[in-house]
Amino acid sequence: MKKKLLYKILRYSGLVFLFREVIQRDKVTLLLYHDLSREAAEKTFTWLAKHYNIISLNDFVAACKNPNSRSLPKKSLIITFDDGHVRNYQLLPLVQKMKLPVTIFLCAGIIDTNRHYWFTYSHPEISKSKLKRVPNQERLRILRGYGFTPDREFQTPQAMNRQQILDIKDYFDLQAHTMSHPCLPRCTNEEAREEIITSKKVLEKEYGLKIDSIAYPNGDYSDRDIALAKEAGYQCGVTVDFGYNTLDTDLFRLKRLSVNDTSNLDELAVKASGVWQFFKTRNGKKQGYGWNARAEQ
Repeated sequence: MKKKLLYKILRYSGLVFLFREVIQRDKVTLLLYHDLSREAAEKTFTWLAKHYNIISLNDFVAACKNPNSRSLPKKSLIITFDDGHVRNYQLLPLVQKMKLPVTIFLCAGIIDTNRHYWFTYSHPEISKSKLKRVPNQERLRILRGYGFTPDREFQTPQAMNRQQILDIKDYFDLQAHTMSHPCLPRCTNEEAREEIITSKKVLEKEYGLKIDSIAYPNGDYSDRDIALAKEAGYQCGVTVDFGYNTLDTDLFRLKRLSVNDTSNLDELAVKASGVWQFFKTRNGKKQGYGWNARAEQ
C-alpha cells in the first residue's frame, strides 16, 4: 500500500514528466517484461504508445550501424520480454491490432518442452539469490538435491510450444536468451559457449528465425560472454544495467529498465521513466529483476 502511494506521488510530482520529456527525449529506452497478462498488456501498451514512440530493436541496431541514417524519433522506446513464457502467446491479437514491435527472448532449451525455468522452482531451503552467485555446476548440484534437473519434464509447460512460436514469428521479433537461463559469468568457458552459441543455432535451424540479439540471463554477463556473442554472429546484447541508450551505446551492453508484470499505471509511469531505478541505484541497490524482484515487491 505504501509503495502504491509512493508511485502515485512520484508520478504526479513532476519528476516523471521531467525525466520523460527532458532526459529521455534524445535517448532510447528499453523496457523489460516477462509474463504480462493480456489485460495488463493492453493497458501497458496503450499508455506507452501515448507517451513514447515505440520502435523495434532491429531499427535501433540498424540506426547505430548506419552512419547515414542515424536518426530516431524523440522519446524512442523498445518493448522486450525475457524467457518466452507460455502466456506471451496470448498477446498475439493485441500486437496484431496495435501493430507494435515487440521483442521476445526465448530460452531455446525450454521452449516446446514441459521443462521449467530453474528460478521458478520453489523449495523453502533454496535461496535464489545465492544460486545466482555460485558456480554453475554448484547451482545444478544444489537444485538436483531438491529434485530439480534442467531436463525434468513437469506436467505443464512454462514456455511456449513450437506451434505457438510459429504462429507468432511473423508478428514478434523472436531472439535468443541462451539454452537454459544460467548465470553466464558463473559458467565455464564450454558451458557459456554451449548456452550462447547453440541457442542461436537451434532457434535458427528449428524455427527458421533470424537471430541477431541475445538477452543475458539475469542481466549478468562478462567480457568473455560478449566475445562469445560476437563470435556467434549476434549483433547486440541486452542487459539489465540501469540507464538509457544512444546511438553510441555499446551494442553488446544495451541498458534496460525492468518493470513488474503486475504494475499499475502509476508504477509503470515511474519505472518507464527511470525515476524509480535512478533513486535505487543512488542508494546502492541494483534494480529489481525477474521472479525474485516480483516476489520481493
